[in-house]
Amino acid sequence: MTAARPVLGIACCTRIVEPEPAQAVMNRYVRAAMKFADCAALLVPAMPDLMSAQEVAPRLDGLLLTGSPSNLQPHRYGEAIDDAPGPFDPGRDEITLSLAKAMMDLGKPVFGVCRGLQELNVAFGGALRRDTSENPDLIAHHAPLDVSFDAMFDHFHPVALTPGGVLARSLGRTELTVNSVHFQGIGRLGSGLKVEAVAPDGVVEAISTEINGAPVVAVQWHPEWQVEANPDSQGFFRLLGRALRGELAASDLRTAS
Repeated sequence: MTAARPVLGIACCTRIVEPEPAQAVMNRYVRAAMKFADCAALLVPAMPDLMSAQEVAPRLDGLLLTGSPSNLQPHRYGEAIDDAPGPFDPGRDEITLSLAKAMMDLGKPVFGVCRGLQELNVAFGGALRRDTSENPDLIAHHAPLDVSFDAMFDHFHPVALTPGGVLARSLGRTELTVNSVHFQGIGRLGSGLKVEAVAPDGVVEAISTEINGAPVVAVQWHPEWQVEANPDSQGFFRLLGRALRGELAASDLRTAS
């Protein structure tokens, strides 16, 4: 009899599928995680009025916070800004922040991609910046708005991996070329988080920590995009698979400051 695979919770977003709201997550996240982390998956709806993180977390072996077109509401990181750019998804904010905490309290791994990295930074008391594609002192972190969908994800820049970090060790690399599809990013790094990668302009592109013996790892880029053609992206999800199986020791998660 085949041993049961670990079960990964994958956060949904609230999307409008005309004319109704729907719970959705792009197939590319689910397929990449299930194939390369070798796990089963359950989608977690962004409906905090109908369920709590505490009743979901014990049933999962790990959590993946995906990317999304929506932004976190600024009050989540201590800024009350009336004209902050949306769209917003307050249900997702509530579920992901509370569920990430519940998972970490139970010593279960949490991984993030794009918005997921931003959510985890906020969960650790950090703040976000909203100028990663319009600040002249930064490289362009988002492709021009008039390009095709594929071209948007084919907008690249290098990142330097932190020597001795979990990503550098697991991928066997000191630098990656990654796609860049984000208007927001880390402004103030959350307490206790370690920097795993930075862009040439200093923007933090990956983070990690260890809470109650379990790893927290997130990247700003999109490893799920065309994952079949990118061994480094596959390596990110294989790292997730190791985490789900409890195969990452505390020493694996110690990175340089």
